[in-house]
Amino acid sequence: MTTVAPRTGRSLGPQFNLLWAGQTVSNAGDRVTLFVVPALLIFAMHASPLQVGLVSTAQYLAIPVLSLVAGVLVDRWDLRRLLIACDLLRCAAVAVIPIAYWRGVLSVPMLFACVVVISAATVFFNIGYVPALTHLVDRDKLVTGNARLETSRMTAEVSGPALGSGLFQLLGAAALLVDAVTYLVSAACVRRLRPLGALGGPAGSLRERLLVGVRANWRDPVLRRCTAGTLLANIGGPVFVTQLPVLAYNGWGMSVGVFGTVMTVGAAGAVAGALVAPAVSRRAGPARMMAWAMPLHSACGLGILAMGLGPPAVVLGATLAAYMFFFAWYNICSQSVRQARMPIADQAVIYAAYRTVTWGVIPLSAFAGGLVVTALAHSMDIRAAVTATMLGGTVIGLSAWLPLAPVQPMLGEGPRA
Repeated sequence: MTTVAPRTGRSLGPQFNLLWAGQTVSNAGDRVTLFVVPALLIFAMHASPLQVGLVSTAQYLAIPVLSLVAGVLVDRWDLRRLLIACDLLRCAAVAVIPIAYWRGVLSVPMLFACVVVISAATVFFNIGYVPALTHLVDRDKLVTGNARLETSRMTAEVSGPALGSGLFQLLGAAALLVDAVTYLVSAACVRRLRPLGALGGPAGSLRERLLVGVRANWRDPVLRRCTAGTLLANIGGPVFVTQLPVLAYNGWGMSVGVFGTVMTVGAAGAVAGALVAPAVSRRAGPARMMAWAMPLHSACGLGILAMGLGPPAVVLGATLAAYMFFFAWYNICSQSVRQARMPIADQAVIYAAYRTVTWGVIPLSAFAGGLVVTALAHSMDIRAAVTATMLGGTVIGLSAWLPLAPVQPMLGEGPRA
């Protein structure tokens, strides 16, 4: 198995641009699928709310189940071939859905299975993507590279609902073929990359390599604090985000169109944050910026307290724009700090352990938020119950500052002249 060591002294160039172009197209397709699959369930298959919920849950199942194992296997496989295989598998799984629908054999279990396959392939792709980026980009350029990738992702978030709804109205189930084609484009871009080889991690059993990832996130003080901060953020954040529709629709009586506009404004804030993040990082340093981005992100959630002081849609749109602006900062800088800290040979398994812990809690947090709202609604109106629950999630997110604040002095970063 060939191992290609990362080179030094490279700036962002054609190789990164290939990876970036493929992901930009693929991100747009992903947004289409996220919109079209629930619409197909509800309007074409007449699925129940429970069935819609189960298919939606399938998007996250692979993260806690497969991430650790994926990290070990990614260590041992050729990165370029892995990324191409994941793209082709996702293309096939997405294409099966409209074909089965046209043949009259699409069922909820089949749709569930397709979404699980897409989710599993995405787990492997995302874990392989982290070390691949480090292979292609010099470490002092990681913030810029991550910022460009985050900008593409957030741009897809902004345009995705409009693109998905338009394609579904125009093409119906065939809209999913757009996503299938985007995976082919991504695979073609990755195929043009220079050989990346394998990470060349130390030999060992599955259990030994799993322990390497878990222990690295615990023993390294920077990785440990990044993991703890992100975990707290992912406990509080999903409570806030998943209850937004309830606050908008049931609490303030917004229409679907108005709320969709509010969400687009929020995503636009994230794009703006991703665009300015590299310049701010160069001045303050990514670790300092990371430590402050999360509490600022969470503090912006307090804007929901002002919704009675002005038009609710305007206040909520401004709140979300600021909320997502700082969230983009955090994503870019935390990823860059971690990538620079992790040994290249162990990046996949370390990132997999981190992802299992920090992402695995999201479904539980979202479910807990719903339970709290339901319990509070017995003694107060729905607007107050949802607001109180979302504020609770905001407080948890603010507490992420405690583990993150000491990271900057650990790395010796300070503001730059």
